[in-house]
Amino acid sequence: MEIRESVTRKFKDVDEEKLMELAFAYCDNCMEGQKQVATGSGKIVEIRDRFVPTIDYFLDHWLRKHEFEFYTRMGLWKVRQDPTHPYHEVANRIVFMFKSLAIDIVANEGKAIFYAKNALGMTDKAMTENTNIDTITIKYES
Repeated sequence: MEIRESVTRKFKDVDEEKLMELAFAYCDNCMEGQKQVATGSGKIVEIRDRFVPTIDYFLDHWLRKHEFEFYTRMGLWKVRQDPTHPYHEVANRIVFMFKSLAIDIVANEGKAIFYAKNALGMTDKAMTENTNIDTITIKYES
């Protein structure tokens, strides 16, 4: 005799409005980034240096810093794959918002190129020219 239990799905209770506020605050923090640079005269100055937003940092550090619990990266991936999940839309909105900021930083500042290729799916344009060569003959002269 087989016993089947009804499986009830349990979701974390998340304040979506607070989550979006934290996502916007994280993007604002990335856009307001600065770094210290030494000048030729030996002075240290701060210059604008936007930070590329990443899901990992947001989930593992930013939310923890603000005492907010959400999913891990793998959990977020599962939420994004399940259109019936109650946080599906907000999770996708956050990921798309981070990607759009990251793409803008890569495009306008030329930084994080490897991140762009690996995490954002961007590629270099390869220029090829079709010369319609069918045969290549190599002659050796002695």
